[in-house]
Amino acid sequence: MDLTFKTINDAADPTFNQDLGINNSGKIAGYFGSGMPGHPNKGYTVNSPYAQGNFTNENFPGSAQTQVTGINNNDRTVGFWVDGNGNNFGFIDHDGQFTNVVDPLAKGAAAGGSTFEQLLGVNDKDVSVGFYNDANGNAHGFTYDAKDGSFDAVNVAGFASVTTTAINNKGDIAGFAANGGADTSFIKDGNKLEWLTGPKGAVSVQALGINSSDDVVGSFTDGTGAMHGFLFDEQSKSYTVIDDPNGVKGPTAMTVANGINDKGQIVGFYLDANGNTDGMLVTVSNHKS
Repeated sequence: MDLTFKTINDAADPTFNQDLGINNSGKIAGYFGSGMPGHPNKGYTVNSPYAQGNFTNENFPGSAQTQVTGINNNDRTVGFWVDGNGNNFGFIDHDGQFTNVVDPLAKGAAAGGSTFEQLLGVNDKDVSVGFYNDANGNAHGFTYDAKDGSFDAVNVAGFASVTTTAINNKGDIAGFAANGGADTSFIKDGNKLEWLTGPKGAVSVQALGINSSDDVVGSFTDGTGAMHGFLFDEQSKSYTVIDDPNGVKGPTAMTVANGINDKGQIVGFYLDANGNTDGMLVTVSNHKS
């Protein structure tokens, strides 16, 4: 499988970018800024050819920080915003009209009576997925239907913590679950679960993006502690490891594949030799469409 890599960073903060979602027209959702003092998260979208003039800022009004995490083929975006007290809330943005999204079960449910909720993906039917944390730090996945404002819990039997990360137009959901240890990933089609063990040597696996063919991208940690991206091909049940060639090598390596569209374009981020986190676009040359 032939992979082509391109670094995509907003020059507003070249030290930290994460590209998190991509639609079929190649429009990318992401953010810059590490969240450390002086470097708040600031959301954006960017169109091909991904030059600086193609970036558009996208931040929830009045927010201290914003991450844009997902985008559908109608250019609706989802993500989360952070207030001055560190509370996290989901949002949907349609043509600059922001809607705050908070599962009633999330309000005050996190440690110290805070709220920690994030939307991570959205399909063309305007159904989003995300999670909120409880006081014990366990994640609770859910879907949110923007048409009627309804929330539905996504549970995985036997796991205390479930994070739902992406949803395709069939309603199939990607995510990962844990009981305080390593993450185990899945595709959820109604009541049917398909477990994703990751490439050979994977210790902990996070599924982060899914397309209409149920191909999944994500990240896994190996026995040395290094983090690698992966592509799971649903048809062949095979894994391809994704390591950005510009990334640092060895046990501190980090490449994460976070989103995939139907044309074989993958977005994510990697750690470079200078300690910067860079946005990444990967094109799979022989991807089925």
